[in-house]
Amino acid sequence: AVVPTRGGTPADPSSDGMGNIKLIEAAAAKGVKRFVLVTSIGTGDSKDAPPAQVYDVLKPVLLEKEKAEERLKELSDKMEFVIVRPGGLKSEPKTDNGVLTKDTSVCGPIHREDVASLVCKCLFSPNSANQVYSAVDKEQTQAAASYETVEL
Repeated sequence: AVVPTRGGTPADPSSDGMGNIKLIEAAAAKGVKRFVLVTSIGTGDSKDAPPAQVYDVLKPVLLEKEKAEERLKELSDKMEFVIVRPGGLKSEPKTDNGVLTKDTSVCGPIHREDVASLVCKCLFSPNSANQVYSAVDKEQTQAAASYETVEL
């Protein structure tokens, strides 16, 4: 399995796009069985989840992450994929409040250690194959309505 967590900046988002695409293609060529890609809420069909001003600042990065997600999905006949889209990353110790959801409207922060725990669950759960999840701290979401979480 491959689990890259690389990330660029709005000034240079190339690692989010081409950097990840090169990893994805190399993994597929080498026969990797599963690829877990960590991107971001605001990517792909979750574009409308973050506030507009946040999306505008991160747009160069989010568009590159979307290219990587699309390439990974294109290669799903060669390897299983899981895409985890965390909200705003916090560096404080984990809270164990991190949850996964398929709801693309959810937005909110999550601690990096909680993202790591969720990624590990995705890595080893057969139920996560070829799925896309948003990852947030259930106590800090910005969703207007309730949302359903996914247990792995």
